[in-house]
Amino acid sequence: MCNDGDMAELLLRPVSARSAVLTTLLALHPPRLTAAELVANMERLGFTETATRAALSRMVARGDLVRDATAYTLSERLLERQREVDAVHHPQTREWRGSWEMAIVTTAGRSAADRAALRTQLQSLRVAELREGVWTRPANLLRGWPEELTAISECFEARPLGDPAALAADLWDLESWAAHGHRLLKALPGTSDPADRFTLVAAMVRHLQSDPLLPPELSPADWPGDALRAAYDEYRTQTWGPVPGGTGVT
Repeated sequence: MCNDGDMAELLLRPVSARSAVLTTLLALHPPRLTAAELVANMERLGFTETATRAALSRMVARGDLVRDATAYTLSERLLERQREVDAVHHPQTREWRGSWEMAIVTTAGRSAADRAALRTQLQSLRVAELREGVWTRPANLLRGWPEELTAISECFEARPLGDPAALAADLWDLESWAAHGHRLLKALPGTSDPADRFTLVAAMVRHLQSDPLLPPELSPADWPGDALRAAYDEYRTQTWGPVPGGTGVT
C-alpha cells in the first residue's frame, strides 16, 4: 500500500466519485457500463453504493453522462474529450527533420476571453508560447492547426538558428516534468491498495496530458513519457481488459 508519506510527497489527493466514474468510462471503448457494473467498480475503490449512485445522478443532471434503459455512457461533450485524450496517449508522429511549426497571431483587438481560450487550446495541442502571440513546437506531430488559429494567424514551418534542444528546454520545464514522472513510476510497484493505486495511476494520466511530445532528439535522457503510457496501459488491461487505443482520466 502506498503510505501517507508517498502520497504527500507526490501531492496526490484521493479522486472523487465523479472523477472515478469518468476515469473508468473514458478508459473504455465504447464508454458504456450498467449501474451495477459502475457500483461494483467504485466499491473496489472504496466508494459506497449510495455515493456512486448519488454521483451518477448529479453527472446525468449536469450533462456529463447519458442514461438509457440499461446503462450509462459519456455525453457527446465527453466523447470529444475521450478522443482528445486518446490522441495524447497514443500520439501520431512523423519523422522530425529539424523544422518547427510556428504560428504568429496577426489579428489585433481580441478579447481577453478569446485569447485565454486560444491559449488553452494550443497548450492542449502541445504548442508553447515563445512570446505573446507567437506559438511554436517541433514539427513531429501528425495534426494540423485548428481553424480558430489559422483564421487569425500566419502559420509557418521554420528552423531555429540556435540549439533546438536549448529552445525546447526554454519553452517547457522538461527537468521538472521528467522528475515528477519518475516519482510516479517509482511509487507504483509498492502501491497495492486498489484506491491508492487508482489515485496514483490517475495522476500518471493527468501528468501525461502535459507531455510536450518532443522528438527523441530534443528530450532529456531517460524521458519517462513512454514508461508512463505503458504503466497505464498495463493497469487498464488488468482492470478493464484490453481496449485498443483507449485511455483517459479527468
